[in-house]
Amino acid sequence: MKKLLLLAPLYCSAQAPQPTMILAEQSQHRIIIVEPYTGKTTWEWKPDSAHANWFKHPSDAKVVYNGKYVITCASGGGVAMIRIRDKRTMFYAYAGGNTHSVEILPDGNLVSASSTGNFMTVFKVDTTSKSTYQKQIPLPFGHNVVWDKQRKLLWSAGAHYLYRYKYNFDCERPDFQLIDSVSIPGKEGHDLFPVFDRDSLWLTSVTHFARVDAATRKMDTMHVKTVSNIKSVSSGPPGYPTIVIVPKESWWTDEVLDIQGKSVFRQAGLRIYKARWALFNDFSYDGNDWRQCK
Repeated sequence: MKKLLLLAPLYCSAQAPQPTMILAEQSQHRIIIVEPYTGKTTWEWKPDSAHANWFKHPSDAKVVYNGKYVITCASGGGVAMIRIRDKRTMFYAYAGGNTHSVEILPDGNLVSASSTGNFMTVFKVDTTSKSTYQKQIPLPFGHNVVWDKQRKLLWSAGAHYLYRYKYNFDCERPDFQLIDSVSIPGKEGHDLFPVFDRDSLWLTSVTHFARVDAATRKMDTMHVKTVSNIKSVSSGPPGYPTIVIVPKESWWTDEVLDIQGKSVFRQAGLRIYKARWALFNDFSYDGNDWRQCK
């Protein structure tokens, strides 16, 4: 049974914790955690004024380290790790190139994907220093990065291919080497995120919505109400609908839908770019608490 963090099943009593989602919310350039069935915002993070431009238009947010931290990035180029309990920014850096996704590696370092720049950036995470080692790796149409703990590799869907990269596990000079690639359905891979409790990945592109078997890389097209232009997808255990973000205006929306097109959460005025259930990601993480690579 997978570990649930920040959530309880939908059939819980009124006294039990409510299910929560983490949202990349662009109307106020912030990351928020909400209870979709009560409408409450239970947590919020905004960057300090000195780095506000780096974190304009947040584009990704993931709960990591047993629900104690959040990693995030923004189109403005910023990448950060925040401690949830006191909202302390433990690490931040600048990737640039319209940063769209971020992932934490098993040694505590970070990697991001940038779409305009067509590259990944891998960072040496050092909370004691303002400067840090970082390196760019070519990635066409970089919109997503997902760590695979079982195979010890990184996945990313680019413009036309699903790539896999080998990590060198060098704390001081982290780097990736391309292993292989396979064609994706449609073009311009956008979201890539683990399917809850399965050895699979959700994959979205401009025109397709698919599920990728991580062992075989076979891609099954999903036949659902909405398949095009999905910005994010997230699933959970029984009782949790699979949720998607489909833009209503430009690239954002004020509403989270399930894959049948039904509303799960809506709040007027929000500009949501991605939404995830705040659940433990067993595909990527081993359940350890925060560590710094040494």
